[in-house]
Amino acid sequence: MAQVTFDGTVIAEGQAVEKMEGRRYFPRQDVDTSVLEPSTTAYTCPWKGAAQYYHVRIGERRIVDGAWSYPDAKPAARAIAGHLAFDVRAGLEVT
Repeated sequence: MAQVTFDGTVIAEGQAVEKMEGRRYFPRQDVDTSVLEPSTTAYTCPWKGAAQYYHVRIGERRIVDGAWSYPDAKPAARAIAGHLAFDVRAGLEVT
């Protein structure tokens, strides 16, 4: 079982996690989306497609662009389409 936590709060948890480029991508139904706030950050990966970013808010703490998704992933990344990944450098713990 894979899990994402921040300061002891579980943000995501599941077994159907896809791994790509050293990251774990969680199906949206395994994520507590109530902690996600849409971001205006834009990035397009040449082979995965356009990323959609989210800030992660836990109480008064906000992690800017702490999560992202490729809602319409290109064919080479179809396995992660709509899944969410989390930035471990921002203090999120992925196990």
